[in-house]
Amino acid sequence: MAFFRDLVEVADRVTQVASRKEKIRLLAEFLEKLSPEEVPIAARFLAGEVFPEYDTKELGVGYSSLKQAYSVVRHASILPIAVQPLTITEVYRTLERIAGATGEGSKNKKIKLLQSLLSRMEQREIDFLLRVLFGEVRIGASKGLLLEAASKIANVPISDVLHAYMVLSDVGDVLLMAREKPSMLGRAELNLFHPVKPMLADMAYSVEELFQEHGAPLYLEYKYDGIRLQIHIDSGRVEVFSRRLNRITEFVPDVVEKVLGNVKAEKAILDGEALAVVDGKPVAFQDLLKRVRRKREREKFFRELPFQLHLFDVIYINGRTLVKETYSSRRSILQEIVTSDELLAKMKIVYEKEEAENFYKEALSENHEGVMSKRASSFYKPGIRGSDWLKLKSYDTIDCVIIAAEWGHGRRSGWLSNYHLGVLDEESGKFLSVGKTFKGLSDAEFEEMTKKLLQLKTREEGYTVYVKPEIVVEVDYSEIQRSKRYPSGFALRFARIRRIRFDKSPDEATTLGELRRRYLQKMQNKELDEEEG
Repeated sequence: MAFFRDLVEVADRVTQVASRKEKIRLLAEFLEKLSPEEVPIAARFLAGEVFPEYDTKELGVGYSSLKQAYSVVRHASILPIAVQPLTITEVYRTLERIAGATGEGSKNKKIKLLQSLLSRMEQREIDFLLRVLFGEVRIGASKGLLLEAASKIANVPISDVLHAYMVLSDVGDVLLMAREKPSMLGRAELNLFHPVKPMLADMAYSVEELFQEHGAPLYLEYKYDGIRLQIHIDSGRVEVFSRRLNRITEFVPDVVEKVLGNVKAEKAILDGEALAVVDGKPVAFQDLLKRVRRKREREKFFRELPFQLHLFDVIYINGRTLVKETYSSRRSILQEIVTSDELLAKMKIVYEKEEAENFYKEALSENHEGVMSKRASSFYKPGIRGSDWLKLKSYDTIDCVIIAAEWGHGRRSGWLSNYHLGVLDEESGKFLSVGKTFKGLSDAEFEEMTKKLLQLKTREEGYTVYVKPEIVVEVDYSEIQRSKRYPSGFALRFARIRRIRFDKSPDEATTLGELRRRYLQKMQNKELDEEEG
């Protein structure tokens, strides 16, 4: 039985040491001492999470509730150090009860549970727990350290651990497997109805770049501006998950119907995109998103925005995991099991530049985003962004996380409307600012964002509200510039929000490394243009 204060002590020690090797040793040593029940809980806490990434439970606790609970405890006459210390599992079980409190009076119940929890903690335990709840635990690149600790505990190559993490989609589950079944890490299999993170793509800027990176022939697909879906099938049962691993089956009955009628596989996990076409044009992404977020208007959206389904990958078929099969093989299997071509993403194998450019122009003429190029020999890497998949679009955007917002004035008075934009620093695990913008959203979106950001508030200084880094926005910009003003070292010139990406998780945000590569690439292209000029 381990106490929560022991976990906090380890987190503090890991923060204080500079050596990555020593950080890993401390984590491995601590996790090896825990019971099987405690290992996944502790790993998630250390990573700044409470529940598994695929778990739909939410605490439903905002800044005001935490502030109210903490205020009562702080002014209590009895010091928390005098009571029996909490175990790791006791903290977790209480958080589960908080997440499970629903219905009338649930807010007060959550606050009372929080008060009971905080009243039994020392100040440093309280501080750590609040950082967990706000997603601000910082012990370096925490998940990376924990995965390396798993490698040390299991005495297996880090590649085996990374495979397990890609398949299991949860650092807690990986650490438990490292402790209990280390030999399974490199052989972890997909499980039906246990969603995994989707594979992601890097950006390309020309057809020439696609050929340079992937070579001929190119396997090109339309890039649809729709909702990413992961579809699990087992003997007539179909479940649909979003890219954030949330179950959304009840929102997409038309997708389920299409799958049941046109996919000939007893068991399968499919990857695809859903979109709606009205009057010959794809419906804007923001409108599509309403279909899977507004429960009260489901029937209306079913009628007005019937979904088309475009499948582009299969990663599991009849008991066989396909993530280590090549893309060309997976595409062939997909074409065998899908009986209607209308359900397949439009794909073309091209050998020449002109042929590729014509396919790209065709996609744009049909009002799609552009094309995807997929390396024929590539494996499916859940949750990994890389050059095996490249997207070529007609405009340049990055995905930023809102890390703070400022109260507006004039027409925007009463709204949080000037957003501080952050990208993910892979080394520290922090989101670093690359600029601000108040442009791109409608009044209705400003109002909705204000409500959501206030629920994520961690502190307020003057006119600025700092928030848990949770909301992702797709941002247009004219140029990436070097900047001493922002901690990232870069600034987006003329940044404008193209759309809010509630479907994306913060760990899908553009990384600082990717932003740096874009900057350097643009500078190289500029130099070449000047030389040719």
